[in-house]
Amino acid sequence: MSAATTAAGDGPVPPPRTSVPDDAAAPTTDGPVPAAGGAATVGWPAGVPVAEPAQPVVAEVEPGRVRWDPAERRARASQSFWTAVVGVPAIFSVLRLGVEAGGELQTTLLLVANVGPVNLLAGFLTTAARLLSTGLVAVFALGAVLAVSADRLPPGTRRRPLFARWADITPAWVVLASFLLALITWPLLYLPLLLPAFVAAFQLRPARLHERVLPRLLIIIALLAGYGWLMLPTLRDAMRQGDEWLVLALIVVPPLLALIIAGPLPGVVIRPLASVTEVAVLATLVWAAVPVISTPVLPLTVTTVGPESGPTEDVRGHVVTTDDVNMVILQERGGVRYVPVDLVRAQVLCPSEEELPRHQLRIHDFHVEDSLLEGMGRRVRPVHRIDAACRTAP
Repeated sequence: MSAATTAAGDGPVPPPRTSVPDDAAAPTTDGPVPAAGGAATVGWPAGVPVAEPAQPVVAEVEPGRVRWDPAERRARASQSFWTAVVGVPAIFSVLRLGVEAGGELQTTLLLVANVGPVNLLAGFLTTAARLLSTGLVAVFALGAVLAVSADRLPPGTRRRPLFARWADITPAWVVLASFLLALITWPLLYLPLLLPAFVAAFQLRPARLHERVLPRLLIIIALLAGYGWLMLPTLRDAMRQGDEWLVLALIVVPPLLALIIAGPLPGVVIRPLASVTEVAVLATLVWAAVPVISTPVLPLTVTTVGPESGPTEDVRGHVVTTDDVNMVILQERGGVRYVPVDLVRAQVLCPSEEELPRHQLRIHDFHVEDSLLEGMGRRVRPVHRIDAACRTAP
């Protein structure tokens, strides 16, 4: 009996394939496939390849424990990382309006109605960019150290720490961008801390400077000498004042720490250190977030109101909105005040208490409490004298 033909009529259709035992010889494409007993299978055409049977993948898993696929772990880590990066700023922006409104619902709704999302985002970035960059730098530096330490452990002995997984899935340009953001937003006083953090994040060991010991030492001495030339005037002023021990420690310790911070850690301290650092970073960010949430979104002003021929009053607060009838002011000590625009006589912009300097130190004409961005801005627009109304207003 002849073999069945296809619908198009261009060749025979091979019969169903019989199973091939594991111990059978490798099939060929130029003849029938032999069965286990040596007999050929029925009618398998020549030239048609024979696929090998699928072999099940068996993985030894501890009883009662689910084994996650590495790709799925990376996807979950990536999702949690970007959720934190995007969600935290949005939550902070909402909280800032509630805090600035004094917890009053109607005042919060007033701010929501008049503070646009662009203004809110701009205000958040100018005040919270420092906090965001601090969190990213800490995560990437600690994650890189934990990652290179976990790689030295036997495979499958321990689960990789969370910060190590975040560091693994983050592109290098994101890490570099976080350090650049910190470079322009951190106060100059804390910029030396970026040296050990950068070395840890990119694992820049001294051995990578040069393969020979003597040139390596010369490079390190030259780098330290350049750093010393940059910071020497500030060190002299801090030692002369006598009570600036924190400044001295922040200038001297970080470059020395950068020489030894890279490299793997002992296996016994990886898991405790990972847990402690994750809790410490979270607690530090929460502690640092309190002033960020309480920082006003609107500028602080002192508005002088009163009739043309009569006594005047200084109203200290934040201007929410102004129309043809009233100027709405959120007073510094609470409450919303509607001032008729016809009674407004003058208005001045005032700095907040957090903006007043606490140290009398400079690094090459830049104040140590200013960031690079603020320092360059003060060179373009020098700080003006504080108006007397800002000091005397209640």
